[in-house]
Amino acid sequence: MCRNIKTLFNFEPPATEDEIQASALQFVRKLSGFNKPSQANEEVFERAVVEVSEAARKLLTSLHTHAPARDREVEAEKARERSRLRFG
Repeated sequence: MCRNIKTLFNFEPPATEDEIQASALQFVRKLSGFNKPSQANEEVFERAVVEVSEAARKLLTSLHTHAPARDREVEAEKARERSRLRFG
């Protein structure tokens, strides 16, 4: 799993378009192995990012849960604490 892709479901406030786009870009980068594609691959790379963004948006709007929405700041603090424990 790509560590830079963050969970976007069940947060208050909900994921923004920028967050969805950024996660799609990271996913396509990971799959393709390109940080920035060559001119020959740029069109298909960008199309893939758009298609993955659309799929992610559909997924996020279709999922349901009974769990209370998570707080972004609380989750960020948990991640920082895990990082401190892991890396010192």
